[in-house]
Amino acid sequence: MWEDFLLFVAVGFAAQMVDGAIGMAYGVTSSSVLLSMGVPPATTSACVHAAETFTTAVSGTAHWKLGNVDRKLLVRLAIPGMIGGALGAFVLTNIDGDTIRPFISAYLLLLGVLIVWKAVASRPSEGAQPSRVVPLGFFGGLFDSMGGGGWGPIVTSTLIGQGTKPRYAIGSVNLAEFFVTLTISATFIMTIGLDLWPIIAGLILGGIIAAPFAAYATKVLPDKALMILVGCVVVILSLRTIISALT
Repeated sequence: MWEDFLLFVAVGFAAQMVDGAIGMAYGVTSSSVLLSMGVPPATTSACVHAAETFTTAVSGTAHWKLGNVDRKLLVRLAIPGMIGGALGAFVLTNIDGDTIRPFISAYLLLLGVLIVWKAVASRPSEGAQPSRVVPLGFFGGLFDSMGGGGWGPIVTSTLIGQGTKPRYAIGSVNLAEFFVTLTISATFIMTIGLDLWPIIAGLILGGIIAAPFAAYATKVLPDKALMILVGCVVVILSLRTIISALT
């Protein structure tokens, strides 16, 4: 596995570039690539969330210091998200990987379509109070742990779609994601363990290298074009995995 270390660094770099530029899709991007390489779903999710624990800690702290976090929204997202994440991780470790792989890829495919749709859909007026935040956090954490990604596309997109100011939606969701990923990683450690450190180390290193470039990319690259590109890549990778599993 160490022979592919540079490949995992590249995956982590690309995923962080995407996430840093549009505020979502780190898990979706990296999970789609790892699944297409044949990594089992539970291992994929475990590795991605272990790496995300580090990236979300840095990102969430930055948002907190910049005043982009709504404390009440943070709590309403983090607690149910942690519960849903732990439940999803536990369920995933008790299901045969080959059986669930096409279903996880189908879920990621839908997220890819969602990302593209969010890129072209018009937004409602900002400043509205978000509704059904607790169930949103729970199901965001549940599907994020089972699919290896999806917290950002599901939660951030829904909050912005309801009219929440983007800075508070992105900042609060980013910081809440740290607690969710930490809980998911701890659940995986207690169930299947974390043996594939080359994947985790590669994703972390790639993400760290990409961080400053991603911040710059946010300023110079159009959000819609990036989101459409990411969505299309996720759809293609997911379709490839589904077709391979069914043939």
